[in-house]
Amino acid sequence: MKPITICYCGNKKIFGGIFMSVLSIMKNTESPLDIILLSMDLSDKSPDFIPFSEEQRALMERTLCEKNPLSRVRIIDVTEQQTEFFEKGKNNKNYYTPYASIRLFLDLLDVPDKIIYLDADIMCLSDISELFDTDIEEYEFGAALDIVGHKMLHPKYCNSGVLLLNMRKIKETGLFEKARVRVRDKWMMMPDQTALNMEAKAKLILPYRFNEQRKIKPDTVLKHFCKGYKWHTPISYNIKQWQRDKVHKSLKIHDFDDIFEQYDKILADGNEELIWI
Repeated sequence: MKPITICYCGNKKIFGGIFMSVLSIMKNTESPLDIILLSMDLSDKSPDFIPFSEEQRALMERTLCEKNPLSRVRIIDVTEQQTEFFEKGKNNKNYYTPYASIRLFLDLLDVPDKIIYLDADIMCLSDISELFDTDIEEYEFGAALDIVGHKMLHPKYCNSGVLLLNMRKIKETGLFEKARVRVRDKWMMMPDQTALNMEAKAKLILPYRFNEQRKIKPDTVLKHFCKGYKWHTPISYNIKQWQRDKVHKSLKIHDFDDIFEQYDKILADGNEELIWI
């Protein structure tokens, strides 16, 4: 069975959220998982910007291998690339952390030709291989429309929280290289997402069930706990899966309670320092 490669970006502080996401994927697929954790050490800029640790990597890999011994987890450090390229970038002071843009270095790394990229706030409800097996041979990437951006910015403006990446095509077109330059040189409210949308020459619009940004539907594969708006009021919300009380009370979502229970058991087994959030 072919491994499914999935990439996350972040640091030690967000590991717990990514761990929940991985647990939900593991539950719903029999395929081995090849997890790539892109990270970097920017502790000189913030005490929160500490890379994933080897202990965190090993814990995730042990957990995955309990279901499929062929699964693996690896950390790739891109501190050097990020520091050299974005040191004087226009988006260094932004709503998003510097970790949001480091996926744009994937074309410079030793990674497979086909990758699923996920934000940390993505949870899985059914077999992710359905997304991974989608044909994107002629496309740079596949992504669902951004539920707000495609109305306010552009009809084909996509949300980049879930990306099915064709790295071979991306290298051919230079998409990530062009997106990096745009992020470095032009200030944008949503820098890397907007850069990908503006520079893409061939993207496949995926159905919302692969990036459900609002209410879970019967066919939802991936639920994105992204920022939302209550249109009848000027109120926005940004509830993540690890904010369980708000997930239950405000969003009325209980679909991941078994994942939360599994997470708590792993946490209680002497791993509080590794996966707390």
